[in-house]
Amino acid sequence: MTDGSPDSTFDSLCREIRHCRLCAEQLPLAPNPVFLASPHARILVAGQAPGIRVHRTGIPFNDPSGDRLREWMGVDRETFYDSSVFAIIPMGFCYPGTGPSGDRPPRPECARAWRASLLAALSGIELTLAIGQYAIAWHLSKRRRKNLTETVRNWRDYAPGVIPLPHPSPRNNIWLSRNPWFERDVVPSLQHRIRELVP
Repeated sequence: MTDGSPDSTFDSLCREIRHCRLCAEQLPLAPNPVFLASPHARILVAGQAPGIRVHRTGIPFNDPSGDRLREWMGVDRETFYDSSVFAIIPMGFCYPGTGPSGDRPPRPECARAWRASLLAALSGIELTLAIGQYAIAWHLSKRRRKNLTETVRNWRDYAPGVIPLPHPSPRNNIWLSRNPWFERDVVPSLQHRIRELVP
């Protein structure tokens, strides 16, 4: 039973998500939805799905990918995990397991069941960081280019409301070495935009 206030309704939604078992039979480990959100957040970090370390700790981006992402953004851990500033909501809330080339894609049940209602409750979002192909597809839809590289290269077409990013995983080191313009041109602009919104 909630008191009907926006915060109470939001808390109720978050509790439902944390107890979600929609795809339990398809997951390699017990469901452990990982996200961080507050209806007062200003920046949405839309990732893919938790890795095994994040699954075990229950802390989003608590891994080398998170270290690199925070470096790109120019924020420290304390700021990054301040839910009044950042909402960290992946496309899939639970660890999907590994495949031949890394972690499997986010389970689609999450987005279908929860994403629209959760994002609708985040009325203060001024910037969305769409990280990786699945988040880019959701948040840019038909506006995205033919592939991730071209979408990120043309980030100015989506700013200031959305900035598409490659995944910060160490597995993307080759992509970063082949696309030096990203850290030269996009990262400084990303940091400037973050500074505009972080108190």
